[in-house]
Amino acid sequence: MIEIERLSFRYPGAGTGVALPALRIERGARVAIIGPSGAGKTTLLKLIAGILTPGTGTVRVDGITVSALDDDARRNFRISRIGFVFQELELLDYLSVYDNIVHPYRINRVLKLDRQVRDRARALAEHTGLGDKLAALPRELSQGERQRAAVCRALLTEPDLLLADEATGNLDPANKLRIIELLIQAAERNRATLLAVTHDHELLPLFDRVIDIRQPGSPRAE
Repeated sequence: MIEIERLSFRYPGAGTGVALPALRIERGARVAIIGPSGAGKTTLLKLIAGILTPGTGTVRVDGITVSALDDDARRNFRISRIGFVFQELELLDYLSVYDNIVHPYRINRVLKLDRQVRDRARALAEHTGLGDKLAALPRELSQGERQRAAVCRALLTEPDLLLADEATGNLDPANKLRIIELLIQAAERNRATLLAVTHDHELLPLFDRVIDIRQPGSPRAE
């Protein structure tokens, strides 16, 4: 599902970046990525999603060399094939929960917002306990509810690849477990691959594989 070869990336004017000799993640795997702050975990997810492009090396997702696509093609691929739960959530303050969930369908022509998608959005909200919050604005929600809204948005396209960047950060234990279980259940239901960055080692037993990017013999960051 994910194939990375001789990957390197550095932010302009900064000493931090990512260097990965090779990384393979099979389809349907549930993988956690751990490592200290600043190790490049978020950068790695953004390289896989095509939000960033590597300085050298290749990133392939489901046989497509994402790193070789132009900006428009990478954006279309990401929106249609990848569900991304951002660490900052990136909910739009002026949109309701419902409109935040369906927003990807309104900003990209490769997605069609039809009745089936609208019904799926409402079903996801019901399943995550947000059925009575669809008209609410993000500022009216708890942190856990905002996290769940971001997860619903990521799951709406039924993506082949789910990327979660600290999706359980700043949540209480019950909500942490609920968010991870939602992602795992969605991945299993759609036979999708789940790649999650986390600092919470209590959640690691829920994953098939753990990658420590600072551990000798594992993919590493600089």
